Amino acid sequence: MKINNGKILIFLGISHFLLGISPLAFGKQFNVFYSKFFFRISEGLLEFPFFNGQMNYEYFAAFWFVYFGLLLIPFGMAINHIEKTNNYIPRHLLYTYLFVVLIGVYMIPLSGMTFLMLPQAIYMLIRRNKQKES
Repeated sequence: MKINNGKILIFLGISHFLLGISPLAFGKQFNVFYSKFFFRISEGLLEFPFFNGQMNYEYFAAFWFVYFGLLLIPFGMAINHIEKTNNYIPRHLLYTYLFVVLIGVYMIPLSGMTFLMLPQAIYMLIRRNKQKES
């Protein structure tokens, strides 16, 4: 059975987004963002300790969690298109993806990066190498 990696990434992106805005994760923070019409949810650089600011880490985490999920969707669409067109994913793209995933695994070991994205990245590389051998 051939697994479509692009569709898996699209599914992960949608799941990441939906979990992020749900009450199970960052729903409270997104209610605050919604009340501000998603405009200026942070003071940006002024929150940095260097400027004597106080960063709101919950808002920071909420934004990046959801934003990463949204970024996975077009990336998955691109991978899906490349896979359908070429029947394989270019090696440099796979290594770049694996590098990004490994940074995430290193920084947050008990996360979806470790349990979902790393196995998929490894599978994608193995499959790519098998395709090139045949």
